[in-house]
Amino acid sequence: MTLKYIFDRLMALIGLLLLWPILLIVAVLVRVKMPDGPIIFRQQRVGKGGRLFTIYKFRTMSVCHSGSSVSVAGEARITPLGAALRKYKLDELPELWNVLIGDMSFVGPRPDVPGYADKLQGDDRIILTLRPGITGPATLKYRDEESLLATVDNPVKYNDTVIYPDKVRINKQYAQHISLLTDIHIILATLLNWTYE
Repeated sequence: MTLKYIFDRLMALIGLLLLWPILLIVAVLVRVKMPDGPIIFRQQRVGKGGRLFTIYKFRTMSVCHSGSSVSVAGEARITPLGAALRKYKLDELPELWNVLIGDMSFVGPRPDVPGYADKLQGDDRIILTLRPGITGPATLKYRDEESLLATVDNPVKYNDTVIYPDKVRINKQYAQHISLLTDIHIILATLLNWTYE
């Protein structure tokens, strides 16, 4: 796990140094296209050990909305620029900072909002021993989650009864077989849009 931690922080630093022009361009686009709010979206998420931390992402939604924490493709609260940023995962680039400061890892379970992690019981709580990740096996399986949720009648119920339990199962399996080699495979699968089994 120490090697994973060193790898994460080193790669995050290199990523920020190499990708700063893209970060700057996206920041300018958000400011110009969505001037009604901040460039960076900040939210409390549950991290390793159940500790809360602040996640950083490029804002993709209008400021004045009252939607749930479950996002669905085509929602009015997601702006046209936001939809494009989400499609290409550019909204998640600021999470490199979260990795650099040790709140997140490149690979791990996606960090939940408070409330979902509280539902973890028994062996499922092994997930909380990990730093949450930018990507992971569950993220890859549900890379089109927002589009999937747009096809069901009750997205929140479907997420809570079908998707979330499956993510817990996948993340438990990852936690039980974690390795740097697995992480590198998952990172490559994410970047190259490969399927991951």
